[in-house]
Amino acid sequence: MKRIEGRVKVTGLATYAAEYPVENVTYAYVVQSQIAKGRVKHVDDGQALESPGVLAVLSCEHPPDLAEDADPELALFQRREVAYRGQIVAAVVADTYENARAAAAAVRVDYDPDDHDVSLSADHPGLYRPEVVNPNFPSDTQKGDVEAALADAATTVDVVYETPVLHNNPMEPHAALAYWDAEGRLMVYDTAQGTSPSRATIAKTLGLPPERVRVVSRHVGGGFGSKGTTRPQAVLAALAARQVGRPVKIALTRQQMFDLTGYRTPTIQRVRLGADGEGRLVAVEHMACEQSSTLVEFAEQTATPTRVMYATPNLRTGHRLVRLDVATPSWMRAPGEAPGMYALESAMDELAYAAGLDPVELRVLNDADAEPDGGLPFSSRNLVACLREGARRFGWERRDPVPGIRREGEWLVGTGVASSTYPTRRMACRAVATMRDGDVLVRVAAADIGTGARTALTQIAAGTLGMAPERVHVELGDSDLPKAPVAGGSMGTASWGSAVVRACEELKRDGKEGRADTAGEIEADAKLARHAFGAQFAEVRVSSVTGEVRVARLLGVFAAGRIVDATLARSQFLGGMTMGLGMALMEETVTDEEFGGFLHRDLAQYHVPACADATNLEAYWVEEQDGELNPMGSKGIGEIGIVGTAAAIGNAVHHATGHRFRELPITPAKVLLPRF
Repeated sequence: MKRIEGRVKVTGLATYAAEYPVENVTYAYVVQSQIAKGRVKHVDDGQALESPGVLAVLSCEHPPDLAEDADPELALFQRREVAYRGQIVAAVVADTYENARAAAAAVRVDYDPDDHDVSLSADHPGLYRPEVVNPNFPSDTQKGDVEAALADAATTVDVVYETPVLHNNPMEPHAALAYWDAEGRLMVYDTAQGTSPSRATIAKTLGLPPERVRVVSRHVGGGFGSKGTTRPQAVLAALAARQVGRPVKIALTRQQMFDLTGYRTPTIQRVRLGADGEGRLVAVEHMACEQSSTLVEFAEQTATPTRVMYATPNLRTGHRLVRLDVATPSWMRAPGEAPGMYALESAMDELAYAAGLDPVELRVLNDADAEPDGGLPFSSRNLVACLREGARRFGWERRDPVPGIRREGEWLVGTGVASSTYPTRRMACRAVATMRDGDVLVRVAAADIGTGARTALTQIAAGTLGMAPERVHVELGDSDLPKAPVAGGSMGTASWGSAVVRACEELKRDGKEGRADTAGEIEADAKLARHAFGAQFAEVRVSSVTGEVRVARLLGVFAAGRIVDATLARSQFLGGMTMGLGMALMEETVTDEEFGGFLHRDLAQYHVPACADATNLEAYWVEEQDGELNPMGSKGIGEIGIVGTAAAIGNAVHHATGHRFRELPITPAKVLLPRF
C-alpha cells in the first residue's frame, strides 16, 4: 500500500518538532565551550542581556534546578567543569532566532584550561575492560584455547582494522519546542525516536513525575540512532521556557549537531583467525579498542557479532575502553555490528586468500548450527541461502579470484563479498484498538522516523482484523498514547506490531475495544538466538590515475523473517547499504588533537553518498518462516543493510588493486599511497 503519510510529506504539510505553531514563542541559542578540558571561571552575560530582544541567559552562574542523578550530558549548567570542546556552557533566550544568535556571540566565558587527551590508540595507558558493553553484553568472552589452536592452525590471519569517528547526520536537525501550561505540565515537541522513553528521561532530569510531561513527535526526519535518546536541546528548551515563562524553540545547527548529538566511536580492532587444512575455523579472536567520554561510560558492542557468526571450537572476544576528553559516543545505525562486522568480514576475506579458498565457500563451510559463543539454538538461520542466492544473482561464478588483473582503461575492476547479521529483539509495548463508526483507531506511542511505521502498523492491524487498510487509522508519536519502546535496535515494528496484533485480537472478541500489554508474553519467550542474516556483494572500479573508487554495483540478499511490506523493506535495505557505502569510501570525522573537538563539522566536510555515488543498488530477500519471533514472524530490517557493506566494498577494492586497505574510509589518497 502507499505510504499513509506520503502526501503530507511531499506537499510540505507534515509538521516536525520545530514547526508547530505556538503563540508568543521565543528562541534559544547555545554557547559552546572553546576548550576541551578545564573549568569555567566566569560567564559574563552583561552585554548579551543588553542586546535587543534578549529575555534571559542561562549558565552555571545561576544553575537551574535539576535532579541530582540527571544524565551528565543533560545536566545543563550544573557544574563548571568542561569535559569536551563544544559542551554547552550557556544559552541565550530572545524574541527572535537572529537576536538569540547575535546575543550568544556576545556572551564572554573565561576558562581555566587544562591539558586534554582526545586521541584513541591501541596502547593508550588508560584502556580498561568495562564490565559490560551495550546494551548489556559481557565485555569479554572465551571458549576453548585460542592460543593453542592458532599455533596448530594450517592457515592464520592476524590483522588490525580501524574505523573513524562517524556522525549520524539525519536530514532534520535536532530541535525542540517547549512550554509549561497553566497547570504546570510541560509540553515538549521533540525530535525523538521514542516519545515514551523521551518523556521518562525529561521527567527524571527535571525531577518531575512522568505524568507532568508530554512529548510529541509526529514526524521525524531521520535519526539513525542519534534521536534514540534524549538530547540536550529538549532539556534546554524546557529549562528556558520555565525561566522566561513563554514557549521556547531551539533548533541546533548542523555544526552544533556534531558536538551535541552523539557519534559512532572510532575503533581499533585486532582479528586473529586460524583454519585447518580444509578451511574450517579452529580459532577466532576479535578484540576492539574504543573510546568514551569522562562523563558517561558508553561501551559499543563492537566484537559481539563475532560471537554469533561462524562455527569454531575456540573463540575469544573482548573490548577495551578509554575515557577521553571528548563528547560521549552514542547509538548509530547498527551499533557494534557495523564496525565489528567490517573487521571480521575483511579478515575472513584475507583468510580465504591465504587458504586458497573462494570467499563465499569459506563462509558456507563455516556456517554455524548453533550460536558459537553461547550454544543457543537459532530460531532460524539462513545465511547460506543468502550467500547462494546472492552469488547467483551477482554472477559470482564468473569471478576470477586473482586480484589486480582486470582493467578497463584507467579503471581497475574488482568484486567482493561479506556477510551481514543483526539481532532480532522486541520490547514490552502497549496498544489500544477501538471501533469507531465502523472504522478502527489504533493508538500506540510508536515513532515514525521515516521508515513508514504508520503504514506497516496499519497493514498489521488490518491483517489481524480481516478488514481493508483504508478502515484502519493509526495514531502514534505522542507520549500520552499507550507506552511504547524506542524506534531503534531494529525492534520497532516487532515490538509495536506485537501489541497491535494482541489489541486487535482482543477487539475482535470484545467488539468495541481491545487493549494489550505484551510484557508477560515477551518475558515468556523461549531462550533462543534470534538474528537476521544477509550477504552483500560489491563490484568496484578504481581509477589508477586519481585513486577514486566507484561502486559500480551493490547487491544484498537478506533473511529477515516475514516481510511486512515489500516497498518499505526494500527502502530500508537500500538505505542501509547506501550508508555502508558512505562508511566504506567517504564518511569520517577528524578529531582536532591540538584544540579538541572535531575538525569536520558540516556536510561540506563530512561527505555522505549522493545519488551519483549509488547508481546500481539491488536488495532481495529469501523466504523465511520463523514462529519464534513475534505474531508477525518478522525480523528487524532497519540496520542489517549497513552491516557488511563496507567490508564487501573493501574486499572488492583489494580484488581490483591487489592491495589491502585496513583503515576506513578508503579515500583516493590511501589508494594512491602504495604507488609511492
